[in-house]
Amino acid sequence: MPEMRITFLGTGAGNCIYRSHTAICLDCPDGTRLLLDASSGNSVVRNGARLGLFAGDFHHVLLSHQHGDHMGGIPDLQGIRTMANADADPLQVYSSEPTLRKLEALFRATSVTHSIDQDGVDTAQGKPVVRWTPVEDSQRVTVSPGVEAWAFPVDHIPGAMGWAVVASGITLVFSGDTRFCPRVAEAAQGADVLIHEALSTNADRESTRSRGHTTAAEAAQIAAEAGAHRLIMTHLDSPFHLDQQPLIDEARSIYDGPVSVANDLSQFTVSCP
Repeated sequence: MPEMRITFLGTGAGNCIYRSHTAICLDCPDGTRLLLDASSGNSVVRNGARLGLFAGDFHHVLLSHQHGDHMGGIPDLQGIRTMANADADPLQVYSSEPTLRKLEALFRATSVTHSIDQDGVDTAQGKPVVRWTPVEDSQRVTVSPGVEAWAFPVDHIPGAMGWAVVASGITLVFSGDTRFCPRVAEAAQGADVLIHEALSTNADRESTRSRGHTTAAEAAQIAAEAGAHRLIMTHLDSPFHLDQQPLIDEARSIYDGPVSVANDLSQFTVSCP
């Protein structure tokens, strides 16, 4: 039976002081490995190495938006990946045009010897090491013969998007950062797993919304409206690092399916129905 392994390399919100920032590794049934967001700094390569997921094994990044806690780790990933295998094909990054222009600016600000243009990043010797591809609403990306992905806009900042991934009959949807957004429920109709941010409980709903984020109750409402088979919450703020039970209890009061909260290095397996 086909299985997808989900590994959380970072589960903290932008100002969470106890967790690495957002990054999720998907190991698909056909052997394709995807990275949903890339955290900040060296979190992907450091946490990945603890689980045997090394920089040289990442080839595709689906990026949700331009904030540093989601895309800031891409230069580190590229650098260590290139050191591990200088002959590797370039890292492929997919996102909205506004996000990729910010990623281009990040590489221009941090690279010493690389050449950067609208297509990606090359070494001083002209070897491509990163290539980025802009995607629009609902545009399909064929990652491999057995894996397809598409993006959809969400309510966070201009250019922010969520991602849907279908691999060997398994459907996974990732909200990215967003306020309560019906487009997530539309994308997640009947999904095997919905990974949704949950910054807080409804007790802090107004503050959470003003920051561009979602509560556990709202994530559960999206899961229920979508008929998703499983909800995994991530992107936690510091107060919920040690005690996630309030998030779980709030979600379970609304959504009848299995509910989990991801921690750094958490792994889940999803099977084809």
